[in-house]
Amino acid sequence: MIEEVAKNIYRIGVVLPENPLKELNSYFIRGKEQDLLIDTGFRREECQRALAKGLEELGSIPEKRDVLVTHVHSDHSGMADLFAGPERRIYMSQTDLDFRKDTLRKGKDKTWKESYVSEGFTTQEIEQILQSNPAVTMALPALDARFCGQEDQTVIEVGEYQLKLLLVPGHTPGNIMLWAEKQGILFSGDHVLFDISPNITRWENSKDSLGDYLDSLQWFRNLPVKLALPGHRKSGDYQKRVEELLNHHQKRLEDSRHIIKENPGMTAYEIAGKMTWKIRARSWEEFPLVQKWFAVGECLAHLDYLRKRGQIIRQNEKGIWHYF
Repeated sequence: MIEEVAKNIYRIGVVLPENPLKELNSYFIRGKEQDLLIDTGFRREECQRALAKGLEELGSIPEKRDVLVTHVHSDHSGMADLFAGPERRIYMSQTDLDFRKDTLRKGKDKTWKESYVSEGFTTQEIEQILQSNPAVTMALPALDARFCGQEDQTVIEVGEYQLKLLLVPGHTPGNIMLWAEKQGILFSGDHVLFDISPNITRWENSKDSLGDYLDSLQWFRNLPVKLALPGHRKSGDYQKRVEELLNHHQKRLEDSRHIIKENPGMTAYEIAGKMTWKIRARSWEEFPLVQKWFAVGECLAHLDYLRKRGQIIRQNEKGIWHYF
């Protein structure tokens, strides 16, 4: 599906099969000397067909097409190298680019597995997740010379749009939004979504990802946004949604403190099982394993926030962390 959302800006719906997000909003900006494609989808055949069809209908040619990736997650970055022209650029925050370089190192999975086992997963569960999680199986497989790391406040000009990169760590450490100030258009990526809450998880290179996210929301809460273009699903009132997200996480923090007070000594895996999630499962035991991974990651982000501020503590017993 193609929709013109503003002058020379088009939304291409990229299907995300077997994923609760259902679809990625990829945006194509038509310029003069160059065009810009924002985000691409998972590295899988269905996504590639959908995006290629949309670009073909728009008359886009690779020779003019740069790609910008709002963040490193595979549903946004997975096909960046396939859709940028051979002599073009692929923009990404320097922080997320460095992170992807690091994750491509041999042996990186071992550190990741050990971390989640220490929070309550079994080794068998983590092995299954590695085999089925699209964050791993449908990710960008390599980097080439077209990838250009970008810093906060960099401006990219495409046609009549001057797009300022706003670094908003939280959803990923190098997550970015694009702000076309003159037109009041904000490409919010996954920093602000309007009918679901962005997943905020623990990152190895961030000690307080939830704190980073809440700070990022505060920094840009008063942007005079006329049109917000999110990475998934529908748009909405930007400032209202920022307030809702701030309140949502305060409630999550209160719930986390209460669960630990009532059940001291639980693992993050067990705490996540007592939190409330919007998912079609009758119990924690029925959660799909990959969704458990997302849930525990978000739980850990909230626990890290509380620990950093001295509101809870954790103790390690035989290699497993317990929270009090």
